[in-house]
Amino acid sequence: MEPLNVCLVNDSFPPAIDGVANAVVNYGRVITGRHGRATVVTPYYPQADDSVFPFPVVRYPSLDMTKLVGYRAGMPFDFDVLRQLETSGFDIIHSHCPITSTLLSRALRERIHVPVVFTYHTKFDIDIANAVRGKLLRDSAARILAQNIAACDEVWVVSNGAGENLRKLGYEGAYRVMPNGVDLPRGRVDDELISRVTEGFDLPAGMPVFLFVGRMMWYKGIRIILDALKQLSDGGAAFRMVFVGGGNDKDEIVAYSHSLGLDGKVLFSPPIRDRDLIRAWYCRADLFLFPSTFDTNGLVVREAAACGLASVLIAGSCAAEDVADGESGFLIEENADSMAAMLRRLMASPEVMARVGEGAQREIYVSWEEAVSRAYARYGEVIENYRRGAYPAHDTFTDDLFRGMAGVMSVMDRSRQLQQSALDQMYAEAQSKFDDYMSYMEHMNHAGQDRFM
Repeated sequence: MEPLNVCLVNDSFPPAIDGVANAVVNYGRVITGRHGRATVVTPYYPQADDSVFPFPVVRYPSLDMTKLVGYRAGMPFDFDVLRQLETSGFDIIHSHCPITSTLLSRALRERIHVPVVFTYHTKFDIDIANAVRGKLLRDSAARILAQNIAACDEVWVVSNGAGENLRKLGYEGAYRVMPNGVDLPRGRVDDELISRVTEGFDLPAGMPVFLFVGRMMWYKGIRIILDALKQLSDGGAAFRMVFVGGGNDKDEIVAYSHSLGLDGKVLFSPPIRDRDLIRAWYCRADLFLFPSTFDTNGLVVREAAACGLASVLIAGSCAAEDVADGESGFLIEENADSMAAMLRRLMASPEVMARVGEGAQREIYVSWEEAVSRAYARYGEVIENYRRGAYPAHDTFTDDLFRGMAGVMSVMDRSRQLQQSALDQMYAEAQSKFDDYMSYMEHMNHAGQDRFM
């Protein structure tokens, strides 16, 4: 297959940190390093340093809505950005968010006529429930989201559970399961790095250390963790729990931990962007706690597995897909009592935690190289299907709207270019007259000097 030029579009990207941003970074990294060319298109963030990436990043205007939704809201219909993307020679567009990113992807498709692939990473019905009040408005928002997704040429999901959740939004089309990978290599880091990363944290030797890495949001199951730890603490158990991450709910979570009397036993670290430092925490811990039913893939579970660290997960959750209880992870019910009972059992059997951690590393680890190579191969099939008209025509109201928008924007863009051309010509004429005037003045100045001589 000839090298492809891939446009990756997502609403979140560093300096924002979440699982989807990490996925897009690694898609760009692997495509650029192994296969073809990749460009990331994402909203503007202040202090963003895109020079650290081995691929170009195109930023479009955004509004600061981090206090409301945790991200900057992109405003993608920018003439200069669209013109830059239109002339970039993309073979395929891959959107990783069903809102602004997919709107931009569809608008760009109308201008350059290449297929759009969409990946469903996150349970947006939960996001909608948290952001929108009233069942009628929630249902309307879900319907619009499903229609936006259905307007893409091919839809991917990161797990079977993600596909089931997509159906709940009202999406009725076909989808393909394309799991994500992790960017951590198999194996441990040096003990020296572990010591450096954990310096300042009270982690006595021989005492079990539990770990959570991710956004500090209640819907990640964090209340289950804290309530279970409260039971252990009341029973006299010695342990340490470390939360690594930030998020809108972090202050409430810290306050709740304090109210349970867990100070000194539950420790908090700010977000860590350095992947080797994250690996060091995985290597220091004895068990990873991730009782989330929100996440559709649970990349952190596979990151932990890369370091030989087993996870405690909710049975039936997306994060627990492909995990065998007692072999590559530990499965519990979705409540604090079940979590506490599992932790008591495992604290008494550290060798079981170590053995299952080795099983996780062997059985559920997937590298980004493997995941993206699989996706890249599928890109070629999508492009071929698109060129031979295998995908259904997009004839919904929103698609007609986008075609009309694309036409209007093209007319406005041409008008602006004509106006700019006229301005450039006026400037050139003025500059020419000014140059003639300066030459005349210089000539007169020399003539005066000659007469004086």
